[in-house]
Amino acid sequence: MRLLTSPLRRMLLGLLNLYEGEGGSPAKCCVLNPHRLLRKQNFSAKMTATELVSYWRGVFEANGIPEAQESSEYIVSYVLGAKTFHSLGAGSLSTPLTLEQQQQIQKLSTKRLQRMPVQYVLGEWDFWELTLKMRPPVFIPRPETESRVIAVDKEEAAVNLTRENAQRLQLQDRIRILRYNVSSGSWEQLLPWGPVDTIVSNPPYVFHGDMTHLAEEILSYEDLGALDGGNDGMTVIKKILALAPCILKDHGSVFLEVDPRHPEMVENWLQSHPDLSLSVSAIHKDFFGKPRFLHIQKHKAGDCINKNSFA
Repeated sequence: MRLLTSPLRRMLLGLLNLYEGEGGSPAKCCVLNPHRLLRKQNFSAKMTATELVSYWRGVFEANGIPEAQESSEYIVSYVLGAKTFHSLGAGSLSTPLTLEQQQQIQKLSTKRLQRMPVQYVLGEWDFWELTLKMRPPVFIPRPETESRVIAVDKEEAAVNLTRENAQRLQLQDRIRILRYNVSSGSWEQLLPWGPVDTIVSNPPYVFHGDMTHLAEEILSYEDLGALDGGNDGMTVIKKILALAPCILKDHGSVFLEVDPRHPEMVENWLQSHPDLSLSVSAIHKDFFGKPRFLHIQKHKAGDCINKNSFA
């Protein structure tokens, strides 16, 4: 019988050897050490894109990295100048990668092994037809929420990156970007911008008790202050709704992304504050069928309340 060998087979056999201790006995820990693992890759081997995706998928899976297949495909595709692995032509898939390309893939994959989200690893991500630069801790556009755009943020990093993306896409004349902390309770800074037709916000809405359950990629790299909405997840939501009558036109709208538990809570809160003249007009579901987006409408000239907090 003929024994078939290939660079990929040798790589995978190297992975399997890491599971064994001296004398072939099982290792004490089933999680692979990335530094030992990376030394197993032989850059002199002529590996194709398909083989490298399989190799790094095995590395990611062995180290418990979520979406191992997708992560390896995105990284290899990025190094080869493609958006997706499936967009690579037959020639690119069958041509061995250069030493420099393999080293670049290893460098990026090492970051993914540290649980860095692949969007930050690549430094860019597609938002509909646009390609945006990405770097932590600025929020990552995700499939279930990327139909909403934010132009106001309290963090300088987010504001600067938004300006950079606007200039890069030649949209600087069509978008206004303001550093503003809605939790300040003050609305004077927003007066030059109003009255406006619509307020769109993706506020911190995660219940404080749920923060520890977030994925490691989020906890380690994203801005937790932009996620934690307080005990009921509504600390910032209440401040936005309290300020909305100050800058909204009559019959203007507020669009909020919220937790699926929030629609009823927001409705009850608005009913207890009739002086704001705001009510929930519609509740929209995300791509997974969860109630995540609220359309809140102003009925008339509501009172402009300038308070530091709402119970």
